[in-house]
Amino acid sequence: MLAQGIAVIIFLVMFAFVITDKIERHYATLGCALATLIGVFGIGMRDLGAAWETLNIAPIFSLGFWYEAGTASESTSGINWATIIFIAGMMVMVEGMAKAGFFRWLCMTIAKLVRFKTIPIFMTFMVMSFILAMFIDSITVILFLAAVTVELAQLLKFNPVPMILAEIFCANLGGSATMCGDPPNIIIGTSLGYSFADFVMNTGVIAGISLIIVLIYFYIVFRKELVAGVAVEDLNITEEATKIENKKSFAASCIIFGIAIILLVTHAQTGLTVAAIGLFVSIITLIVAGKSAGELLKKVDYKTLLFFIGLFVVVGGLEQTGVLEVIAAFIGKISGGNLYLMLAIVIWISAIASAFIDNIPFAATMIPVIKSLAVTQGIGLDVLSWALAMGTDIGGSATPIGASANVVGTSVAAKEGYPIGWGRYCKSMMPATIIVLIISMVCVWVRYL
Repeated sequence: MLAQGIAVIIFLVMFAFVITDKIERHYATLGCALATLIGVFGIGMRDLGAAWETLNIAPIFSLGFWYEAGTASESTSGINWATIIFIAGMMVMVEGMAKAGFFRWLCMTIAKLVRFKTIPIFMTFMVMSFILAMFIDSITVILFLAAVTVELAQLLKFNPVPMILAEIFCANLGGSATMCGDPPNIIIGTSLGYSFADFVMNTGVIAGISLIIVLIYFYIVFRKELVAGVAVEDLNITEEATKIENKKSFAASCIIFGIAIILLVTHAQTGLTVAAIGLFVSIITLIVAGKSAGELLKKVDYKTLLFFIGLFVVVGGLEQTGVLEVIAAFIGKISGGNLYLMLAIVIWISAIASAFIDNIPFAATMIPVIKSLAVTQGIGLDVLSWALAMGTDIGGSATPIGASANVVGTSVAAKEGYPIGWGRYCKSMMPATIIVLIISMVCVWVRYL
């Protein structure tokens, strides 16, 4: 009980520091991570084994961490080093692509196709974010699109924040559509034996319906903010301005990006974990960069990586002390056998929890709960699974720390001089999250009950 209380207090303190932004968020999470190791595991639990499990270092040196059919990389205990390594690798790749002029070329190509009109660009990027995130990790998608958006915003002189926010939401929504789109889906699919097609035909349908509503919502909310500061006729864009300077580097970056996509889509078949893919892609990028490799490494956003490490440790404290299990068990007690209420609770509790804590351990914690509910309450396990997947995937969009894509996207914006505070983020993202959750709940009720 003592350990649980300390874990909850530390999490709330960390949460307060992150929200108020009094100190840099990586300092906040790392400080609270240290407090967790000492206060929760040392004083409360007196269990060094739990601390070591939360640090999760040993698996890195095992073959299964790098190569194993299935999802060995999706660790659900403590620091998810696979995620850290993967993000770092993608950051290196994106920096290499930026240096080669890939983002400049892409943004100019898209801009030309829509005649440099911001609203069509806005709508195109949202759809692109959704589609890419169906097959590629949302982190990679946002790293890629956020960089393009900032580049284009500087050219057309508009605020990129609304577009980045919309891209983040659509990436999370797209990730919910497939088994490989979001880590919770990977955990749910492999734990319960679902295929890629199962997710497409169930969560994919819900996500597709939601996308139409989301496009309309963000258009209404952001259309006034997306007015360009430069008139189309005043843009003096020459062919030279859009020309690729180093065709070899450009071609190499495109090939590396293509390899990354193929490896991510097929990693369940090849046995390569996301950690291995991230490391491989970064090494290839650095080799191709040659003398510029050091410059690429300097541009990696290490603060975001440290933020994740600290966050994983604090959430690990909640997990090790059983706080997450208490939350999960609560669902079974209050549903009272009402199937409609039970599914609503699974969706909304999962969403609320995922908005504030990492959805990977929460999804893993919920799996045995929905198995028990399926047996005791006479409801199909698949129905509960789709409800859990939508709740964990979409709920994370509500806050800046709810999903990895949120953290990465806001970090890219801040790095380029466009900081996004909690108020700014939640004002537009929470309503969108609530809308999609309502759509998900109704779709589950209508289709499965």
